[in-house]
Amino acid sequence: MKHIVVLTGAGMSRESGLKTFREEDGLWEGHDVMKVATPEGFSINPELVLDFYNQRRSQLLTAKPNDAHYALANLEDNYKVSIVTQNVDDLHERAGSTNVLHLHGEVFKVRSTYNSNYILDWKKDLNLGDTCPNAHQLRPHIVWFGEAVTMLENAIKICETADILVIIGTSMQVYPAASLIHYVTNDTKIYYIDPHPALLSQGNLTVISETATAGVKSLLQLL
Repeated sequence: MKHIVVLTGAGMSRESGLKTFREEDGLWEGHDVMKVATPEGFSINPELVLDFYNQRRSQLLTAKPNDAHYALANLEDNYKVSIVTQNVDDLHERAGSTNVLHLHGEVFKVRSTYNSNYILDWKKDLNLGDTCPNAHQLRPHIVWFGEAVTMLENAIKICETADILVIIGTSMQVYPAASLIHYVTNDTKIYYIDPHPALLSQGNLTVISETATAGVKSLLQLL
């Protein structure tokens, strides 16, 4: 079976009603990202940060996968499919995708501020005073700005084995995730789906200037 690697960004979940960090205005759901998505912000005002992610968690509980999520899951009937997502939601998994790597963490998980390997599934509010067994505060299991993307090495290895690379709903401006396109082989077919693409069709790259749901339908016809 051919191996399709799918790299997804914010545009993948936008049609499920989830808003994410917008680079041009520096706001995420009306908040300055430097205050709610950095270690410094958590140190200065942990209650604000915890409340922000409690809202994201609550929002995600009511969100549903869209047609593009389901279409990617159905590709597993005919292909080996690996999804590398920049998104922190679980919509790929809920749609049925079985091989999903989260580059930037997951809203439905928390971890110890003392031991980053102590990770728990968490779908309720996280509050000050919620601690790990060593009595250290729990924090969202999110890769904040300024923190290392520890899953990047695994993502690179996945991309190196791709027969087909599909990029959906990402500006290709956020590093290190944007660098993953450079780890596929020269003969790998690349499809880039985005309504405002940052790249042009050339060589082995085909640009589909559509939203995620419409673009994945077009992709299926090309495959």
